[in-house]
Amino acid sequence: MKKGASENSRIFFLLTALLLILLLFLGLALGSVSVSLREILHALSDPNAQTANDVIIRSVRLPRVLAGLLTGAGLGAAGAILQAVLNNSLASSNTIGVNSGAGFFVMLSMLIFPKNPAAKSFMAFLGALVTVLFILCLAYYAERSRVTIILAGITVSSFLTAAMNLIKTLDDSIVINSLSFSIGSLAGVTMSSIAYPAPGILLAILIASLLGKALNIMNLGDGTAMSLGLNAGFFRIIYVLLASLLAGCVVSYSGLIGFVGLIVPHVCRYFVGHDARVLIPASALLGSVFVLTADLAGRVLFAPYELPVGIILSLSGAPFFLYLLLKKGGRRVNA
Repeated sequence: MKKGASENSRIFFLLTALLLILLLFLGLALGSVSVSLREILHALSDPNAQTANDVIIRSVRLPRVLAGLLTGAGLGAAGAILQAVLNNSLASSNTIGVNSGAGFFVMLSMLIFPKNPAAKSFMAFLGALVTVLFILCLAYYAERSRVTIILAGITVSSFLTAAMNLIKTLDDSIVINSLSFSIGSLAGVTMSSIAYPAPGILLAILIASLLGKALNIMNLGDGTAMSLGLNAGFFRIIYVLLASLLAGCVVSYSGLIGFVGLIVPHVCRYFVGHDARVLIPASALLGSVFVLTADLAGRVLFAPYELPVGIILSLSGAPFFLYLLLKKGGRRVNA
């Protein structure tokens, strides 16, 4: 990495981290009831405090901001990985149908294992993995037309959405939370609902970042990778597993939130470059900022009503996706 690029990366990480800390505080402080910094510190330092504000901070807002942080980190990193593995600038966990695959399997877990919260995370990962593998097979047979991969993802997503609607029709109890799940929302998230996904998200981001050099070599082409002694097929499978774990864990508690993995890696490349060792953690960090900002906007700008974070992200992400589709046509990107 060049000295100038390294300096830019350090500045990016510092400023983004400071912005993230500010957003975490604002997420705890703002809402239908505003609380002070002193009240936040009191609620977090004394688990036995039971005033109304203490309960709101610990039981409602703290799980929500942590969920937003994890959601943005997971989807941002997954987007950077998928765009590199598929060599497609339009790829993300929602544009190629991975979120829908995870969502469909979450619906299955609600139907088959209604009282097992751990099953949701595992089934979401399984659904994401199956969908990514299917898209990879399509990518292999449609190498000359990368937009075809996106169209295939849209088709897969439509089919899986229909399947989810079928499950909701068969079981009325699932319909209760189906709207927020389909849109993507952090409202109602509890500490228990992120207890299982959180370690998976953090571990997958760490492993993906540590293996970033392999991803850099893979993007030189399989032939070059083999000449350098890298087993591109093996590492491609590893990255597919990591991206599936990230997307699946996020969907298991937040629903079908989209466009984070599409927008964030593009913004990060502008500031930190294409080195996957830097791009993946940068995408995770900026993804958290992106989701927390959207969630805070949905809570504050429309008070006393609340707009789900999925709607805010879709309103901002859809025009960006259209821009990429028209300008870049899904051409190859280097991680």
